[in-house]
Amino acid sequence: MNNPVFKKNNINIFGKGTQPMLFAHGYGCNQEMWRLVTPAFEEDYQIHLFDHVGSGESQVGKYDFSKYKSLQGYADDLIDICDSLSLKRSVLVAHSVSSMIATLAAVSRPDLFDKLIMIGPSPRYINEGEYFGGFDQQDIDELIETLESNYLGWSSFITPVIVGNPEKEEYSNELHTSFCSMDPAIAKHFAKVTFTGDNRQDLQKLKTPTLIIQTHPDVIAPKEVGNYVHSQISNSELVQLDCSGHCPHLTAPDLVIEAIRNFLKT
Repeated sequence: MNNPVFKKNNINIFGKGTQPMLFAHGYGCNQEMWRLVTPAFEEDYQIHLFDHVGSGESQVGKYDFSKYKSLQGYADDLIDICDSLSLKRSVLVAHSVSSMIATLAAVSRPDLFDKLIMIGPSPRYINEGEYFGGFDQQDIDELIETLESNYLGWSSFITPVIVGNPEKEEYSNELHTSFCSMDPAIAKHFAKVTFTGDNRQDLQKLKTPTLIIQTHPDVIAPKEVGNYVHSQISNSELVQLDCSGHCPHLTAPDLVIEAIRNFLKT
């Protein structure tokens, strides 16, 4: 297919169903990390996988530092993917920072999405007033300083923290490999946008039926954050899985699949 978006975002389509089901990966990840979840939905949905520009097998040369200075740039890409493929009323499954990208896209174009599923969402990582995001400003400042000076070292440290399941070292290693495959300049830029952003005001604008999937403990997006997201999205459900870590689609895919299936039945 000559559609330039296919190459730009490394789009892959499969499945026997007709309703589109898109999967949006988190920071430092790629579409391969959905491989344990997508088989459960291939019979009933048309699966669409893609990589954010700068991640996975996307066209790195298309990365525009000005465009992607906020998550809106990624949301515009998501809208462009849907429009270029004539997708409507899609189910969108989003992990981590992609949950806010999905929020921005659905607020801008509610016609594109039938339901949203957010795994480990956080609209704001920094504590502020009564809001608990999980990190103090100093924590984020130090995080950014470290990744600026030693991105590979930071990646080695942070990936086991993100996965949060030390007994499943293979997934920490996979995430670390994915982090290290990114262009360092892009990885640093995306990290700053992710960890310093504030999308709290966007949540109340979201009207699309939404499932929030929470784990505990999750160092990156604690349960207090999941509760906050649920309280701000009027048409939302919150499910806390009996597992830990920020990547349950890798470490506990059966629980993620069950939660999604139950939500899609409603």
